[in-house]
Amino acid sequence: MKEEFKGPKNKWSQIFRKKWFFPAMYLSIAAVLLAAVVWYQNAGSDVSEPADQRNGEEEYLPVMNEEDSVPVVDQQELVGMPLENTDEAEIVTKFFDYNAEQEDRENALVLYNNRYYQSTGVDIAAADAESFDVLASISGTVEEVKEDPLLGNVVVLSHSEDLKTYYASLEDVAVTVSDKVEQGDKLGTAGKNLFGKDNGTHVHFEIRKDGKEVNPESYFEQPASSIVVEESAEEDEAVSDEPTSGEDVTEPEEDTEDAEEAEQEEVPSDEDEEADEEIDVELDNSEE
Repeated sequence: MKEEFKGPKNKWSQIFRKKWFFPAMYLSIAAVLLAAVVWYQNAGSDVSEPADQRNGEEEYLPVMNEEDSVPVVDQQELVGMPLENTDEAEIVTKFFDYNAEQEDRENALVLYNNRYYQSTGVDIAAADAESFDVLASISGTVEEVKEDPLLGNVVVLSHSEDLKTYYASLEDVAVTVSDKVEQGDKLGTAGKNLFGKDNGTHVHFEIRKDGKEVNPESYFEQPASSIVVEESAEEDEAVSDEPTSGEDVTEPEEDTEDAEEAEQEEVPSDEDEEADEEIDVELDNSEE
């Protein structure tokens, strides 16, 4: 019985002693492991995502708004002058600012019908005094297009954050209400008007924030987000001169003293009355 098992054992021992046995065994094990890894990766890619994860992603899908919306001004968009050749542009009328120099304030007055008016914007003309294309200072939506008897054709653009830009003294208008315009798009051509007739061909440009005019020159080449409303010096003085609520307004001391003296002179004292009675008695005795 023992001799029957010697044959197979000897064969396996002979195989183990072969030089190629162990390398072949290692290669086989590596092939099996590699096949298992590839199968696992393919199987993982076919696995569907959990239902709760899919629902979470669906909640963040963007919803398109069918209504027309006002385009938002890019926070990095710089306010530009409303014409192309800025090197040849000339500001012939400045914005009236109480804090400006005397010369600038005088240059910000507009004479019309023998009266001076404070300019609420700037008048820009070309150096050659010829007409030019008026461009959008910043991107926005055309809110209004009208013809004013004094200012000529007027185009109003609305922007985000309650910001508006006004373009007046236009000869021709190239846009209509509700048009979406980008910065640099043509709005019309510069022309003349009655209010600024001394400036010839020009464009009257205004910037309004929260319904109040601001100086356009302060924000050219500045981000649109930097536009703010500043109180003028005259407004500060007017506020400081008014009495605040609960404050007592007293009369000057000199006036009160004069009033008291006048009252004392008008109202006779008791001593004066007794003196008058003694005088009357002496007169009566003298007559007797």
